[in-house]
Amino acid sequence: MEFTAVYHKTSEQMSYALDENDLVVNLKTGYDVKQVFIHYGDPYDAGILGGCEVWHGKREEICYKKRLRHQLWWTTTLRPQYKRCKYYFELHTDREVWYYLEDGFLTEEQLNMEGRMLQCFTVPWMNPADINRTPEWVNDTIWYQIFPDRFCNGTPEKNTPDIKPWQTGCVKNEERYGGNLEGIRQKLPYLRELGITGIYLNPIMEAESNHKYDTKDYTKIDPHFGEKEDFTRLVKEAHGQGIRVMVDAVFNHCGRQFAPWQDVLKKGQNSPYADWFMINDWSLLNKRADTRDGRFYSFAFTDGMPKINTNNEEVVSYFCEVCEDWIRDYDIDGIRFDVGNEVSHRFLRSLREHLKGIKPDIYLLGEIWHDAGPWLNGDEYDSVMNYPLMSGIHDFFLDESLDKLEFEYMVNRCYTMYMQQNNNVMFNLLDSHDTERLMNRFHNLDIFYQQLAILFTMPGSPCIYYGTEIAMEGGFDPDCRRCMPWDEIDSRENQTRIGAVRTLIEMRKKEDACRSLYFHFPDEYPQKRCVEYIKLDAQGREIEVLLNCSAEDMEVKAGGEVLFGRNFSGGILGENGTLIRRKQ
Repeated sequence: MEFTAVYHKTSEQMSYALDENDLVVNLKTGYDVKQVFIHYGDPYDAGILGGCEVWHGKREEICYKKRLRHQLWWTTTLRPQYKRCKYYFELHTDREVWYYLEDGFLTEEQLNMEGRMLQCFTVPWMNPADINRTPEWVNDTIWYQIFPDRFCNGTPEKNTPDIKPWQTGCVKNEERYGGNLEGIRQKLPYLRELGITGIYLNPIMEAESNHKYDTKDYTKIDPHFGEKEDFTRLVKEAHGQGIRVMVDAVFNHCGRQFAPWQDVLKKGQNSPYADWFMINDWSLLNKRADTRDGRFYSFAFTDGMPKINTNNEEVVSYFCEVCEDWIRDYDIDGIRFDVGNEVSHRFLRSLREHLKGIKPDIYLLGEIWHDAGPWLNGDEYDSVMNYPLMSGIHDFFLDESLDKLEFEYMVNRCYTMYMQQNNNVMFNLLDSHDTERLMNRFHNLDIFYQQLAILFTMPGSPCIYYGTEIAMEGGFDPDCRRCMPWDEIDSRENQTRIGAVRTLIEMRKKEDACRSLYFHFPDEYPQKRCVEYIKLDAQGREIEVLLNCSAEDMEVKAGGEVLFGRNFSGGILGENGTLIRRKQ
């Protein structure tokens, strides 16, 4: 047996309580393992530990597995009677049987050796307080991300001379176009008709820049976007139309006009806020390095902005109060944490406990671009932005040497990184204000809709960036932050594109299988670039997703109700064609 490929631990996503009753157990093995059994039971079935008891446990086969590139991922769900569990694994290859325990591998003879002290895997107690709980409403949410200055100007009559005329095409970061909260409020009927049930706003608190990631005052709405009353009205009306609202929190760094930072610049180490920032060299505090952009480099900075010390207790208390006010004053539903992997774990734990005590179903989302396991154990974020899935989807369509197995491995990797409750509310996206726009990557509408088809059938909570519904183009920042072309929205081309996205959104809402965690890859077609997977709901109802990611037409099997199709006719799925259908 390939012993080095076998791995399990009683923590993180390998062994965890799904809820008060169910215990999820996962195991990695090599492909040489053909069959796995688990022996499990209450640790005290044979008596008090430490005596002469002989514990055996109940034997059950683990039937569910996912294929990773070099390993298999086996999954089972147990229901321990007394909320505690002891277990070990029985692994079968074509020629061997091995027993896998906490301290290693045993033969059957070793396992049954009289007097042997077996070190089984043990879950001592499924403590309700330790269960990773995520807000249920998020899985049903279709998010729409808005960069406020470029979405809609609701008060053009109030434009000041520095506001540029609304336009299509390229923009610059320093340009202001007058998009505001009133403009977003006026477009709520448009979003509702599209099927949107959640708005994610880039920062709206007072800041110097156009993007507002350099916060000046965390307690005030930026006057370029409106007043407190404008945001209150926006959230209230959004809620009235079934739309949740999530704001952006920039706590890793601040703007240079943030009052505590200004105090530090004036008073240095004598400032009461001296420890609010990560300062490495006080002697260089007011000096600029001789660089092209004139940024500070004497201590930790993020894009030229002061880095906040989130280990400081006063900082923790301050931001707890800030977020509490956002919840109490505006009734927001979620908070997205910018640079979410650089604020301290201690800070996040304190903030989560505080905010969940105020609003238990508040959605806490971290911006993390890599494996975020340490942040998703139930005491920090509910979810993260699923950039691994986004990049995996992109790379598959970019690299035509990759076959459908590589797509399967990629998806399975993304959904074996975390616990099921996190996967259920994962923030899935294909582009954002930080990336090239989806349509810009291949300039191909067929591939564009293939990727959207994946987005709306994957577990988690899908988000589209404003303008994606019309396949809006744009390169990397700042080009991805173009103005929404409202004067072109009613064109036949745009209405056709909006209709396609609306169809995908309605399918996502109506079909439980689309939102479900359960999927598998049947491999029924020989074409190497034919992505095929089945989504199942809790009752076993299925939808089939077929993507012909090649230039050759392919014949598909008959049967099923078509829910979404592109380049599909007469049983033929054409080049870069998409077919989603409910199986009969």
